[in-house]
Amino acid sequence: MSGWFGMLPEQWKIFKINELFTERREKVSDKEYAPLSVSKGGIVLQISTVAKTNAGDNRKRVCIGDFVINSRSDRRGSSGVSKYDGSVSLINIVLSLREQHNPRYFHYLLRNHAFIEEYYRYGRGIVADLWTTRYTEMKTIYLPLPPRAEQDQIVGYLNWKVLLINRLIAAKQRQIALLAKQKQAIINNAVTRGNDGWRYTRLINLVASVKAGSWGEDENGNGVNLACIRVADFDFERLRVKNTTYTIRNYSQNVIDKLLLSKNDILIEKSGGGDKQPVGRVVLFDKDSPALYANFIEAIRSNENVNAVFLVYLFAAMYYNKRNRLYFNQTTGIQNLDVKGYLRESVSIPPLTEQHKIVAYLDEKCAAIDRLIVKLSNEITLFTEYRARLISDVVTGKLDVRAVAIPKHEMAEESITADNDESFNSENITED
Repeated sequence: MSGWFGMLPEQWKIFKINELFTERREKVSDKEYAPLSVSKGGIVLQISTVAKTNAGDNRKRVCIGDFVINSRSDRRGSSGVSKYDGSVSLINIVLSLREQHNPRYFHYLLRNHAFIEEYYRYGRGIVADLWTTRYTEMKTIYLPLPPRAEQDQIVGYLNWKVLLINRLIAAKQRQIALLAKQKQAIINNAVTRGNDGWRYTRLINLVASVKAGSWGEDENGNGVNLACIRVADFDFERLRVKNTTYTIRNYSQNVIDKLLLSKNDILIEKSGGGDKQPVGRVVLFDKDSPALYANFIEAIRSNENVNAVFLVYLFAAMYYNKRNRLYFNQTTGIQNLDVKGYLRESVSIPPLTEQHKIVAYLDEKCAAIDRLIVKLSNEITLFTEYRARLISDVVTGKLDVRAVAIPKHEMAEESITADNDESFNSENITED
């Protein structure tokens, strides 16, 4: 028999999930059992930035070695074998092995792409975002199972290989971080050095207009499609707007008059959350085609006294130096940047001719660094894809590793660390 896993070696067997696991449904409190989070990087101790529920006394118990998987499709890939005793929210399914198989084998098996898609296929819902797979639906999915000795060999081999791949990825991530810091330093030094001939002025004196984004569909709209820039469309690393495909159709002429962007307008993020990425990111709208902009953004149009691109670089330097933190308002639990208050900040500005030269210098230097970062990012993508392919091939018997001599090595996870792997971002943590 072959299934989502393909043809198997002769010595392997096939079992349904409910033949290998029982569902753990014991209800506990997070006061007695430490709260855990189910992430795309596995099961982790609950982090402070996760969105929590109020159901602290209505959670599922998790024991060391249990496999926990999120039932919702929008969290596809959020699963793993737990290294901790603790508790998770009820949206998760907790599976306990019936026999003494190697839990780590199932950690690798049930987190590979082919199983994730099969698990999704067994679910149901109205639309993809509301799709759920319950235990009663997943329990009949077939799983491949090698003999116990081969399970142990597979786990040892993958721990070793994944560790080596992770180290390569981490080294490239460190290179990217160093390049980003170098770029920040270049920008900061160029726009804040204050040579002779530079003059002090408030930012507001360099601005022709400031408008807050606020749009919505209107039954009386004009029926013309227009691109709409959102915070998600900010490419802050390159200080430009991405090529957005999001459009809105129905809006009033009043919205167009207020929020239509012109080339070289500056967009600044004014609302958001999370200390890891404070608000105040800024990008240049450098498109020739018209566009609107959404809530949580203010558009700044520079006047004739400043090069708009120079002003973007200056805002970026102020962001790097955390000068915009002076204007945060977090009384609602959401970061808010008082843009008009921020624009009262005094800065040193060179003459226009020098601004143009600085912009040309920074464009060249930043573009060179960006090219290196893109190259390294592409290499990380290739390593990540290779890691996923290797795991999938080994846990489904496509690659026989029984005769491979495995050197001593440390334990490895598919992800690198909570600090430098995107699978640990708080938005990929579920605590529903």
